[in-house]
Formats: sequence, C-alpha cells, structure tokens
Amino acid sequence: MCPLNPKRKQKHLSVPSRPIDLRQFRSLRHWPTWIGIICMRAVAGLPFALQIWLGQLLGILSFYLAPSRRHVCEVNIALCFPELSATEQRKLVRRTFVSNGIGLIEICIAWCGNKERFRNRVRLHGMEHLEAALAEGRGVLLIGSHQTTFEIAGCLFSLFGELNCTYRRNDKNPLFDAFMFNGRRRLYQGVYERKDIRGAMRCLKQGKLLWYAPDQDYGAKHSVFAPFFGNLAATITAGSRFARFNNSPVLFFSHYRRSDNSGYEIHFSPVLDNYPSGDDAMDGKIINQLVENAICQQPDQYLWLHKRFKTPPPGSNRNPYQ
Repeated sequence: MCPLNPKRKQKHLSVPSRPIDLRQFRSLRHWPTWIGIICMRAVAGLPFALQIWLGQLLGILSFYLAPSRRHVCEVNIALCFPELSATEQRKLVRRTFVSNGIGLIEICIAWCGNKERFRNRVRLHGMEHLEAALAEGRGVLLIGSHQTTFEIAGCLFSLFGELNCTYRRNDKNPLFDAFMFNGRRRLYQGVYERKDIRGAMRCLKQGKLLWYAPDQDYGAKHSVFAPFFGNLAATITAGSRFARFNNSPVLFFSHYRRSDNSGYEIHFSPVLDNYPSGDDAMDGKIINQLVENAICQQPDQYLWLHKRFKTPPPGSNRNPYQ
C-alpha cells in the first residue's frame, strides 16, 4: 500500500468504480503479461501445501539469481541488525528471500483465488479495538507496514469486515495495472490511487476503514528523518495529517505467516493515544518504532528488498547501496 501526499496538487483522476474489462488489452505487446496472469490464476487454484512449496522454491531461486536485490537486502540487514554475526545475517537474508517468494504466491491467492478456502487458516487478534474505534463514526486509519504478507492479510481480513486501501498505479504496464486493480477491487470496498487524496479523505469522513502504510522511502520532500533500527530513515508524514483531518482513531495493523506456514495471524493494536502528536518528527518516530516492533516478531517477513535508506539525511551524501 502506497503513501498518500495530502499536500500534492490534485489532478483529475479516473479511478474506475468497477472492475476493468481486460479483453481490451489484446495487442501483441501485452502477450507476456497475459502469460504471467494465466500462471498467477493457475497457481491460485493449487493446494495450499504446494503453493507454499512453490513460494519457497521461488524465493531460493531469486536469492541466487537476483544479486542486485540480494545486495539491497544484505545492506538493510547489516544496518538494522549489526548485533548479528555475518553468518546469522546471511541466514536472515536467505530466509527473507524465501518469505518474499511465498509472498509472491500469496499475491496470486489474494488477487485470483477463492478466499473462503483460507477462512480456517487465519486468526484475528484485537478485533474489539477495531470495532470500538469504528463505532465512534469518525472513520479509522489503519497504519501498517510492508510485510511480505500484506496482500494475503488484506484478502483474509475481507472475510470478516470491509476495508479500503490505496495503491500505486503502474503506468508502464496498463494491463498489469488493470489486473492489479481488479484483484484488489474484488476484496476491498474502496481502492484509491495514491494521488486521490480527496477520495481517501472522503472514505474517513464516511466513517470507513482506510489502510495506509508509510514505511517506504519516497524521498525527502514530504518526509521527516526518524530513527529506524538506529538509522535515520526518510519517513512519510501524511498519516498524521489524515488522522487529524477527521479526528479519526488510529490503530496499528500487523500480520504474520505462522512459522510452520500453516496459516496467518492478524493483529489490531489498541487506539494509539499519542498519535498524531502535532509534531511530524515525533509522529515519524512513533510510527517507525511501531514498525520496528512488528518486524521483530518475524524479521524475515519484512520487505527488506526495498531501499529503505536510499535518501540520505541532511548533511550526508552517503548512499549505502552503492
């Protein structure tokens, strides 16, 4: 889920209100994407044990065949877990790739599969906090992080309640963008392109539940630099502005694949009583601490393949990934 920037000037947005007809994408240039979509749909119908095995295999292969992403992951792990030995760090990097491989299979399940198959594989924790917050009628902002389970977690929660999400449009591949939109639209009550600020705010104004993940590096312009595992990281501040817009309660949303890969645990925190604080720097620190706590539950299930520290803090030109 991508961050929204309330300060960005609004442009006309044509986010569809219903699924997109994919038959319009018939040209030859879309054939490779169609092959990928067919494979994803086929994977979504496989037995769960086979899906997990395929995800593990995909993760192991990518560990060896994607050296640039492995380097990013190695740098992130070294920066965030300096107390681990070199051998322990390498093991964590490998487990991270395996978890990401399973996460790719879970995207197939979420966008193409029958979610009812997984009802007995998920446990919800803290639903009483979410229900009490929704009962206030001011909308609820779910702050989360980019764990490898984020697509399957949204899919599984949709079995029990209505959720709205944001997404980042893929302008380079219109067929995949439409396929991604359709996959999420069948799960979520509302799907808002990240520039559709008014739509997201309207969602909260209507008393609905909005999911937002601010833990990726989108540059310094709309961020503060807050500690993240002992390193300063560019941290989006739009979440606190959304919460202030309608005085909406804010909960932290975390989700994990069980260690034995048998199912999933979804957690809702109590309402955050110190967020938003009115200070962007403090809010960034609060959110990063919550994300850290969530990561430490299952360190390999975080999206360490993202360049979390690519934007250097003021006074530094260091790019740790070079």
